Amino acid sequence: MKRYLIIFYILFVTSLTVSAQHPRGRIHFDPARFKADMEQYIAREACLTPKEASEFFPLFDEMLRKERALFDQMSTISRVKPATEKGCAEAVKKRDELEIQIKELQQQYHNRFLKILPASKVFDVIKAQNHFHRQMFKNRMGRGR
Repeated sequence: MKRYLIIFYILFVTSLTVSAQHPRGRIHFDPARFKADMEQYIAREACLTPKEASEFFPLFDEMLRKERALFDQMSTISRVKPATEKGCAEAVKKRDELEIQIKELQQQYHNRFLKILPASKVFDVIKAQNHFHRQMFKNRMGRGR
């Protein structure tokens, strides 16, 4: 009986420690880990050799940084609804322009990727990146419920 109490106590303290580290069940987002996991997933799914990966990922990271800056601008625009119809129209147009800029940026970088990787691997990279993001979103949404 004493052994069961000790085991129960250890499990109880462990669960308290874990819940204290992750309030309300939320898990802290670690950008470095996310990046490393994404690169590993993309490299595996696109069958990148170490040489290809060393040439590709710096360029890929550059694209993501530029995309993030545009997404941040879109987020800023979307954060507060303008008070006037004219302001709303301008916000919609600016958001559309930013979305086009994102697509043009992706197109530019995809063309640069094609210069260092076979087209089949660029295709697989794009597919893997999209799949990775969908999986991460599903995982985070599943935890939040």
